[in-house]
Amino acid sequence: MIRRDMPSVLDIEAASFEFPWSEDEFIRCLRQRNCIGMVAEEDDRVVGFMIYELHKNRLHILNFAVNPEVRHRGVGQAMIGKLVGKLSHDRRNRIMLEVRETNLDAQLFFRNSGFKAVSVLRDFYDDTSEDAYVMQYRYQPSQQEMSVPKGNRIGRMAG
Repeated sequence: MIRRDMPSVLDIEAASFEFPWSEDEFIRCLRQRNCIGMVAEEDDRVVGFMIYELHKNRLHILNFAVNPEVRHRGVGQAMIGKLVGKLSHDRRNRIMLEVRETNLDAQLFFRNSGFKAVSVLRDFYDDTSEDAYVMQYRYQPSQQEMSVPKGNRIGRMAG
């Protein structure tokens, strides 16, 4: 995500959420050292985005949206695939996020993407008294990865 993506990101945000983030909220978040913004493009047009934090043993999705005009075409699945590709047995082994209790579409999307609801955060949001479901995706190492002695995994790098 770069500066010129921001108008499209803000449009998708406004079309996707009842309580959208402001441009200042995006910028404040993205200035954090552990915060990463990514966009999905189709024909040089931003059609989705995600913002996530890097933590020692997990990725935490803060914001995730696909343009309503292109939903159900695999854009969201591709973005989740990018995140899952950053997981490993040795380091970051799960993805976490909070989903509003009223956002059934997001709950179903993430559940169909392999996430499970693991807890409820009562009165989580500042803008409403709504609860949030904490959803989690856990990395599943391959048999091959599990058979490599732990000391030999250190030198492997993924791009």
